[in-house]
Amino acid sequence: MLNALEVFTTVIVGVMVGVEFSVAFVMNRIFGALPEDSDQLARAHGGRMLGAVMPFWYIGSLVLVAVWAVAGRHHGGTGLVVTSGALLLLSVVMSLLLLVPINNRGKTWTPENRPEDWKEQMNRWDRYHYVRVAVIVAAFALLVAALA
Repeated sequence: MLNALEVFTTVIVGVMVGVEFSVAFVMNRIFGALPEDSDQLARAHGGRMLGAVMPFWYIGSLVLVAVWAVAGRHHGGTGLVVTSGALLLLSVVMSLLLLVPINNRGKTWTPENRPEDWKEQMNRWDRYHYVRVAVIVAAFALLVAALA
């Protein structure tokens, strides 16, 4: 049973990392190359869509890692799992304090109501997101190492 939990948790966190990596290094670059207001409209739509799903994914991943750490406390790799959980917790805190406030504003913007500094706000979100991606990649790598 513990083995299934370990694999399931690693897959869930890995797919989340893949989605966030794709947002950072693929989707936002595609959006930025679109003509006229398409970049801002795509980011607003993405903010609404992913903003509805990602809180459950982040918290769910953190809960799964915590369950793994408790259930596997007498097995090898527990320190790696706990460290991964701490990094996932850091990513949740970063999200709540840094990224969500910008996302909540950006997902309501249209070309008619967006602020003058909307690109600067999106660039700030991107910088925070790059750091968050690095944190969750490290958390995922620790889970993979704990499996080995």
